[in-house]
Amino acid sequence: MPQTDSAARLASLDAEPALVRAIPITRVPSFAEIYRTYFTFVWSSSRRLGVNESEIDDVVQEIFITINGRLSTLEQPDSLRSWIYSIVRRTVSSYHRAKRAKNASTATLSAEPEMHYSQTPSPQQLAEHSDQVKLLWTLLENIDATKREVFVLAELDEMTVPEIASALEVPLNTVYSRLRAARLELEAALQRQNAQTINRGRSCPT
Repeated sequence: MPQTDSAARLASLDAEPALVRAIPITRVPSFAEIYRTYFTFVWSSSRRLGVNESEIDDVVQEIFITINGRLSTLEQPDSLRSWIYSIVRRTVSSYHRAKRAKNASTATLSAEPEMHYSQTPSPQQLAEHSDQVKLLWTLLENIDATKREVFVLAELDEMTVPEIASALEVPLNTVYSRLRAARLELEAALQRQNAQTINRGRSCPT
């Protein structure tokens, strides 16, 4: 799918590199290989899905326990990354469900809790990043969560559309539609941001 130059430029600025292409996907890797290669992917995905930083270690540990327990059920090694992300989503979904149940004893919980995206970098990390990286995350926060999730997986985690469709259990066309919409929204937001910057510059006294 084509993307605009501005969206491509912003996508390339993310502070986290793609981390999940080291294993040749011709066999089911060992758990130790998966842990070494996918730890940062699991950690950052969990943070983006809204796990509190104070609880992230426990959630990530639970995810890898689940991966270890279900590894023998993986039938297609080439779908490993999407398989892992689907476990991340389900585990984080259960985390949000349990948290809501704990914090709101009288609330009626839905069958599927809302997935809350949060910026992966901590405030301290953001302070160390460039203004352009901060801008990327600020713009992403204003995009609908379902579109943002697809955009992050495609542009920042570099997952393919089939991988995303498999991980999210949605049709390919849905992923393409959300990704296209996210790119358009990001581009529009970037143009608005640039216009505001230009207007502020013009309004400043010389």
